[in-house]
Amino acid sequence: MDTEEFLLPRSRAANERLHALVPGGAHTYAKGDDQYPENLAPVISHGRGAHVWDLDGNRYIEYGSGLRSVSLGHAHPRVNEAVRRELDRGTNFVRPSVMELEAAERFLATVPTAEMVKFTKNGSDATTAAVRLARAVTGRPRVAICGDHPFFSVDDWFIGTTPMSAGIPTATTELTVAFPYGDLAATEELLTRYQDEIACLILEPAGHTEPPPGYLTGLRELADRHGCVLIFDEMITGFRWSEAGAQGLYGVVPDLSTFGKALGNGFAVSALAGRRELMERGGLRHSGDRVFLLSTTHGAETHSLAAAMAVQATYAEEGITARLHALGERLAAGVREAAAGMGVADHVLVRGRASNLVFATLDENGRPSQPYRTLFLRRLLAGGVLAPSFVVSSALDDADIDQTVDVVAQACAVYRKALDAADPTPWLGGRPVKPVFRRLA
Repeated sequence: MDTEEFLLPRSRAANERLHALVPGGAHTYAKGDDQYPENLAPVISHGRGAHVWDLDGNRYIEYGSGLRSVSLGHAHPRVNEAVRRELDRGTNFVRPSVMELEAAERFLATVPTAEMVKFTKNGSDATTAAVRLARAVTGRPRVAICGDHPFFSVDDWFIGTTPMSAGIPTATTELTVAFPYGDLAATEELLTRYQDEIACLILEPAGHTEPPPGYLTGLRELADRHGCVLIFDEMITGFRWSEAGAQGLYGVVPDLSTFGKALGNGFAVSALAGRRELMERGGLRHSGDRVFLLSTTHGAETHSLAAAMAVQATYAEEGITARLHALGERLAAGVREAAAGMGVADHVLVRGRASNLVFATLDENGRPSQPYRTLFLRRLLAGGVLAPSFVVSSALDDADIDQTVDVVAQACAVYRKALDAADPTPWLGGRPVKPVFRRLA
């Protein structure tokens, strides 16, 4: 479909209504229409497997489903069956459901490096609980975040460090410091500079590059030597790297870790897990000061816990992590070949672990470019590919990957024209897409 003919009148109308009623027009900033080419932000009607349909009836092959949460594909039969079964039995009670016991047992069998677990509804609650617990057990005020990782929480201790820091007291932000990924010497320097002040090191154990040899082990040793808590944010790496997360793959055990996203295949469930000695400080069987760890009305809804158990069973029985890697390898190879064939291999790049691919769009000078990203996204959408990233779900098949690569090749042909003109403007169709974290709207 030619992009000049690709119009989304129903989606455009729905977006206008959304902006009138919902700040930002979406409940997650990364889903905002500012992340898409102007007037080409589809509003989704429904999804099944690896495909979604918008209000205008267009079907897309979808990547990055639910911000990486729907790794088995939409409306997965096994997950839906488990959820329906619990809905008929009640979803929330005045005392713990037996589902809470069964889900905890299943999770700790899946992630054997953890000794206790507590469930909640979103990743931010879990990471903030981990930070609070680290501060409580160490008696220290500062939090050290990995500055190379884009997101940890909606709460003040993290958001205050971003360009969207309005409303957050400077005094709070000053308690958060940053260390670079992969640089043990710089991290040790930070720990020494703030000797006995840093409660925890929190990071994604892996990202768009593999951990340098010995890095995670070295970080574990640094945390031990300086008496701080090591926290792995496994929201993304959980399940996509291995069923037991990056800690299960690389063999380095954090004190605390947080899981979410793929855990529920789109249902709202996340987890804080870790060493019993620390986790029990949020419980009743210790003699120290109580820590308000996690206490959420909906944290143990039975249907979400049932979804998590079904996801874990499906991953284990069907080898889902291996399938995600195989699909991602096929996609990455195809995209790289398509880009090379159109002469843009140095400008359209695929990065990351095969199960968690992202793409970079570089301008004629080799710099990251939002206008070129806009051009690329616009051509993908017109070709029926909804891809803010190239993060795969296991519901994709080879035909989906091949169609995606064909559409990428067409997009790269246009990309080449824009590079030759040293100006992508004629192919943008409006304003360029914008980064999520920026000071002004």
